[in-house]
Amino acid sequence: MHKIVEGFKKLSLTQQVLLVVFLFVAFFFGFFFLFVTNNIDRTIANQMYDTMASRQESIAEALKDDEDVLESQAARELVGDTLQTNGYIQDGTLYFFDKSDQNSGTKGLYQKMLVDAGGLNKDNPVYEAMYQKSDTVYYYYRLQYVKINSDDVIIVSFMNSDYPQQVRKSLVDSTIDVVILAYFVMFVALMLWVYSIIHPLHQIKAYIEEIKMGKEVELHINREDEIGEVADALVTMKDELKKQETAKEEMIHNISHDLKTPIATIKSYAESIKDGIYPYGTLDKSVDVIIENAQRLEDKVHNLLYLNRVEYLLTSDAEGVVTNMKEVIEQVVLNTKVIRPEIRIEMEIEEVFFDGLLEAWRVVIENIMENAFRYAKSYIKIELHEDNLKISNDGPKMQEDRIEVLFRPYEKGEGGRFGLGLSIVAKVCKANKYLVRGFNTDDGVCFEIYRKPKPKPKKKNERRRSRKL
Repeated sequence: MHKIVEGFKKLSLTQQVLLVVFLFVAFFFGFFFLFVTNNIDRTIANQMYDTMASRQESIAEALKDDEDVLESQAARELVGDTLQTNGYIQDGTLYFFDKSDQNSGTKGLYQKMLVDAGGLNKDNPVYEAMYQKSDTVYYYYRLQYVKINSDDVIIVSFMNSDYPQQVRKSLVDSTIDVVILAYFVMFVALMLWVYSIIHPLHQIKAYIEEIKMGKEVELHINREDEIGEVADALVTMKDELKKQETAKEEMIHNISHDLKTPIATIKSYAESIKDGIYPYGTLDKSVDVIIENAQRLEDKVHNLLYLNRVEYLLTSDAEGVVTNMKEVIEQVVLNTKVIRPEIRIEMEIEEVFFDGLLEAWRVVIENIMENAFRYAKSYIKIELHEDNLKISNDGPKMQEDRIEVLFRPYEKGEGGRFGLGLSIVAKVCKANKYLVRGFNTDDGVCFEIYRKPKPKPKKKNERRRSRKL
């Protein structure tokens, strides 16, 4: 069974659908010939017996009006049809109302009916059966016991196979025609439905192949179902990747330019000093310029290495690891407050543990604090409570469009600089199942890291009360 399932999964969607349709057809025809045809035979037999029963009731009523069964004119007038043969059995002898019907059956049938009639009485008045003369010829017959005056009479009716076979052929042919028509309509509808699924999937595949080769291509799939959602997501992803790629290229260009300038300065100043020339007037001042540009290079390289460092930390096995955020914040504040000693740092922190590695959270706090020191006017406030960390400052407020893309990588920040710091913050928070957001406050900007609280389970009394409501 497992091999069959695996083999089915290896087929294309079109092949899977065709196989399902084939199995459905095979099942249908097997069901039709084994079940439906048997039901048709049963229905025809019941129809034959009902027809004979109706005529026999009429004959029985007519016989009750005549004292002499053999001479019943009323009964003879009721048997004038060619579908069935009617007679009666009295005192062990079979008589026909119409003497021309004497040879309409066979001796074997007559003998069978005489034997079966012996078991009928007022408690068991009806017997229905089929007599098969050969493979192609058979008879339906019905015996009914009636009491005529003081005589016991068995009314006899039988039909040969000609009429039932005609009825059966008509029913089977009409049923097959209807079923084939219904199946054809269903098959066409199914194929159209499959095509409506496969065609857009081929479009999506071709679109992905074109994008992979770097071509400019558009995808138009006007659907509102899951396929349409996938197509829209692919287009959105392509636009977003293109936007990020453009931003990345621009960032690399700017970084290259930023690196090129201090390198050129360091090189030219070093060559000048080597030749005994001091571009900045004195040796000490010229060396200070070299040291300053070297520091600029170190800072830029440090930011680039930051990203790789965080990527490594996030791929490390941190399941079950927690970090004391109070200790991390105190350590980062101690290391960074020298950046701008004039900025007042206010702390309202509790001993709270966040899921994740200490080093990753240290990078997060350092990046947010660096951003805060860059823009703060007079103070930075840090608040740490259960599953919630806020770092705010009284710097200039952010524009709304800036807030929307705040944590995207390679986004250009204030002053036209490309930063990775906030995107690193978002990446660490997401990896540890925390959320991060930036928003404007009354006197500045705030960054918040938080986790949505899990819904508390209802108490039993509350559940009962909600059911009553």
